[in-house]
Amino acid sequence: MNRAVTPRWIGSVALLAALTTPLFSVHGRAMIEVSIGLTDALFLLDSAWRRDWAWLRSGLSLMGLLWWGWLVICSLPGIGSGGAGSLLQAVLALRLMLFVTALRAMVLRAAPARRWLGVVFDVAFFYILAQAALQLVSGHNLFGDPRGADGELTGPYRHPDAGIPMELMLYPVLMPLIGWLAARRGAAGGGMAGRFGAGAVAFGGIATMVLIGQRMPLARSLLGLLIAALLLRPLRRVALGVAVAVAVLIVASAAIAPPTYHRLVVKFSDQLEHLHASPYGLIFTRALSMAEQHPLTGLGYDGFRSHCADPRYFQSRLWPADPAVLADPAGCNQHPHNFYLHAVTDAGLPGLLLFTALGIGWLLRLGHGLRRRPDPLRVGLFVAACLYLWPIGGSSGYLSMPFSGFFFTLIGWGLAEADALGDAAPLQPEETIA
Repeated sequence: MNRAVTPRWIGSVALLAALTTPLFSVHGRAMIEVSIGLTDALFLLDSAWRRDWAWLRSGLSLMGLLWWGWLVICSLPGIGSGGAGSLLQAVLALRLMLFVTALRAMVLRAAPARRWLGVVFDVAFFYILAQAALQLVSGHNLFGDPRGADGELTGPYRHPDAGIPMELMLYPVLMPLIGWLAARRGAAGGGMAGRFGAGAVAFGGIATMVLIGQRMPLARSLLGLLIAALLLRPLRRVALGVAVAVAVLIVASAAIAPPTYHRLVVKFSDQLEHLHASPYGLIFTRALSMAEQHPLTGLGYDGFRSHCADPRYFQSRLWPADPAVLADPAGCNQHPHNFYLHAVTDAGLPGLLLFTALGIGWLLRLGHGLRRRPDPLRVGLFVAACLYLWPIGGSSGYLSMPFSGFFFTLIGWGLAEADALGDAAPLQPEETIA
């Protein structure tokens, strides 16, 4: 069947909108929605113009639509408990599923478009890094904001929000250079110099996460180093050396940066010891109680925030808490600080299973062929997705901006890179998640 040729301006404007998404994710939270919405609208216009809807039949698109559809059903008035507002937010969650597909199927099909997106992420990463470095040296960022209450480096933000975007961008930005250096060969000690250079870059990245002082982003960044080393053989000795150096840095921070040591070691150890009574433990308790009491449909979109102050959810058989602190207001928050608890409180166990299956589907596609051909950029994108989807520990809301702006852009980029391998045609109808 002959299909109409799409006007070039559609792809050009869609690319421009997509390229601004990581920048707006740094500054311009409201504008993220504009860039994502414009990308989605132009993608749908392109599909309609060409009368090509094959992407609807691809495995990952179908899985995303299934999860979204169940979330919408669970948010319907009479099923969910949040009313029309909850339903509207659930319906709008489609924009992020569509955005990933738009990047993969249209916007980032061409290699130059993917290279430009890489440049944008480089700019965003080093901008946050420069702001954190300024704050480390002078005590304030470029806007005059001081460090966080516990000594965290907030980068360009007023609050300790630099850790998650830095964690997400760390490996996609630095891995191409680290991988190239680690794999260097040559006379006169070229291999040793390459490994030393790779170690220096990797240590610099992880050391930045140590100094930023946010515990979960640091822990996941170290996990990312392990995943990268498993996939890139030349990186294994480098990773071991970096891990030892980072451990020494954390111990030394007791003398050179006491607030950082207190937050990363002393406070973290105390929270683990008293986890049940900590704010995180209380949040966990209430989320589990909601899942126990509403296992099929949850409470609808944003159900945790709407009901976390309800005394019915101040206890859980699976996670007992001290009765004296069950009613602590610290157990109430905008979301459960864990993607999987968020998914189950919004849409019950079916929603949790569908969300988990979608995440696994993304990882399978992002990791396709990496053991055989471990391209450093694709390794970096795979690692970023693994860290964001890691189930143990705290996280932001799974659709919360601005962090979701970074994440879903990286997912779309990673899928486009995977599709570009060899001569494989992307998004064929017969594609399956496996």
